[in-house]
Amino acid sequence: MAVSTGRSRVGNLPAETGHFIGRRHELAEVKRLLSRSRLVTLTGVGGVGKTRLALHVATSLQRAFPDGVFFVDVGESATPCSVAETVAEAVLGPGPSRPDPFAAIVDFLADRHALLILDNCEHVLAEAADLVDALLKATPHVRVLATSRQRLNLAAEQTMTVPPLSLPAPDETPTPETIQQYDAVTLFVERAQAARHDFTLTPENTPAVVEISRRLEGVPLAIELAAVWVRTLEPQQLLERLDNQLTLLSGGPRNVPPRHRSLRAMVEWSYEHCTPRERLLWARASVFAGSFDVEAAEAVCGGDDLPTEEVVVVLADLIDKSIILREEQDGRARYRMLETLRQYGRHQLVETGEEATIRRRHRQHYQRLAELAAREAFGPHQLAWIRRLKLDRANLRAALEHCLTEPGDDQNAGLRLAADLLYLWLTDAAMDEGRRWLDRVLAEATEPSVERLRALWARSWLAVLDSDVATAQATLEQARAFASDDDPTSRSHLALLSAHAAIVRDDPDAALASLEEALAAQRDVGDRHGVALTLLWMVLVHSLRGDSQAATRRAQECLEVCDAAGDVWHKAYALVMLGIEAWRSGNTPRATSAVRESLRLHHSLDNRFGVVLALEVSAWIAATDGRYDRAARLLGALGARRKSLRASMPSYGYLARYHNECVERTRQALGEEAYEEALRHGAELSLEQAVAYGLKQRSTRVAAKRAGEPVLTRREREVAELIAQGRSNKEIANQLVISQRTAESHVENILVKLGFTSRAQIAAWSAQQEQQLAERD
Repeated sequence: MAVSTGRSRVGNLPAETGHFIGRRHELAEVKRLLSRSRLVTLTGVGGVGKTRLALHVATSLQRAFPDGVFFVDVGESATPCSVAETVAEAVLGPGPSRPDPFAAIVDFLADRHALLILDNCEHVLAEAADLVDALLKATPHVRVLATSRQRLNLAAEQTMTVPPLSLPAPDETPTPETIQQYDAVTLFVERAQAARHDFTLTPENTPAVVEISRRLEGVPLAIELAAVWVRTLEPQQLLERLDNQLTLLSGGPRNVPPRHRSLRAMVEWSYEHCTPRERLLWARASVFAGSFDVEAAEAVCGGDDLPTEEVVVVLADLIDKSIILREEQDGRARYRMLETLRQYGRHQLVETGEEATIRRRHRQHYQRLAELAAREAFGPHQLAWIRRLKLDRANLRAALEHCLTEPGDDQNAGLRLAADLLYLWLTDAAMDEGRRWLDRVLAEATEPSVERLRALWARSWLAVLDSDVATAQATLEQARAFASDDDPTSRSHLALLSAHAAIVRDDPDAALASLEEALAAQRDVGDRHGVALTLLWMVLVHSLRGDSQAATRRAQECLEVCDAAGDVWHKAYALVMLGIEAWRSGNTPRATSAVRESLRLHHSLDNRFGVVLALEVSAWIAATDGRYDRAARLLGALGARRKSLRASMPSYGYLARYHNECVERTRQALGEEAYEEALRHGAELSLEQAVAYGLKQRSTRVAAKRAGEPVLTRREREVAELIAQGRSNKEIANQLVISQRTAESHVENILVKLGFTSRAQIAAWSAQQEQQLAERD
């Protein structure tokens, strides 16, 4: 019988096998939901760990349900009509056939305080929902915890989507000592050790283990199936074979249902239970790289057998079935598929014969998106468009690749797209990537055209930022071969190219003459964007010549043009150059004001190159004012970032001596030991903290790593700072452009490391760190 008597627990809850890993936040959230609702459904993609979480919650709540905790796998029901029989057998135990199994269940549970776990409800969704609805009405003290890839859609239902296990952030490089704070990696290691007893994490295999966990996106079933392969392969070899996860990841344990013994079986079951239109959208949406928004889904996936106006409805159905995941990024709803589901969908897309058509639609949509962003590159909507392009970075890369591999009738498509993305390359500190794409599209489309001239101009700009004299000169010669003197736009582009070449060969007089020509051509056609850009280059050249008065005049002129248009990108650079000239003239208050505003604007744009430049100038100002500890901290904060961005101020090379003078002056003023300590403190600051420090705002930081102190990663320090500012997990996720689940994981890690139990304690600890920083500053 399922019911026990005496001192033993009541119910049929199976004993947990193996160690339950992580899920601290999810455990707390499920318990909270069960305390306020009689029906809680755990949803999520197959293999994400819904059943395991439900069982662990139930085990921890047994004392709260003295009349029993009962587990029922309704997915094992022979037919939908036999759901009640399956539940009755689990609750009442095996016995003779019951004429009315539902009545027997109600009779037994009528006055009991019990918890019923209904697992795998998606297999018999309608029947399970009907049973639960009737049961809750007939048994006032029973609560139900269901698991399903799709919600039951009942009025009293509270749902929680079970996320994948926590992973290191893309910019983190954990060590064997710190890596197991991430649940996905911990699971891989435990399962690998079960498969091969001598498996251990080493400095050599840790990067591969981390990347395997990332590639499998923290999905427990995929990780468990992959870990078994360490019997045969080393982690790096396994990583190299993960391109086809559906084929590789199979051979699960015999004591689990067949659908959980391989990724392919799990995915195929989901596909078979989709409607024809859901299958069609699944296949078509597989063309997206990374995440996408609803406008992209309608433009790329709508048409033919799936009317555009119905795409959003079918999209919602796939979200309900946990095929597509919904996220919020930068205030916009976005959607994505786990890689295993995307691979399966791509295979189905090929089978339909639609792959070429859908890929072409994908390319055309992102070409239009980039074209609109380029039009708004100077104006009040500039910031929103830059952020949107950043969110679609993976799709834009896919579109560029498609332009190169299948250009079709439009040979200049790649030229247009790569040139339209110039401000993405500049703002995202991705100059190398931009140059690679521009080199490739220019090599493919060699016929003279306006599009080619624009692409040459963009490549020249990036070459100047990299002090690449040869490329800048070669680009100029190519443009001269076909640019028309009769067209003002072509004339201004050619003049700017000439200026670029002159700047990198250190000929400021020639550069200034070309810029004057470009400015005249742009004013002739009313090109405010071109005017602001040319004025910026003129500020740089005047500064290079040592003419601070002319540089300041042009910077102020540029600011007026930017303010009239609502521009911030060009304004941020004009401000930092204005600050440099004010500082060189001895007016540090004006310099401080200009550079601080520049830093704020660059940070709002997420323009890391601009942030580094503004922090650099801030250090010079601090040293001039005799605030040497601040100068050293700022130098430390930007040191590693200058290397990672390759931003050794190439276009501003004439200013390098000011950097060297600042370093020497600060070192001498503080002494070697104090200088190195301040430098180290600055290096420990996250980017968010460095910006806050540069702006003289609240800046939470981790103190020096004294013996016995908890060590937070850089990302965790960023999260701690935002907690101290009163931000919610959702707001933290939006600020750092990470998923809410990742933000929650970081918060949990901070609580564990610091030994705290609440966010208020983190905030208080942050205030103490801030006070210590202020005392040292």
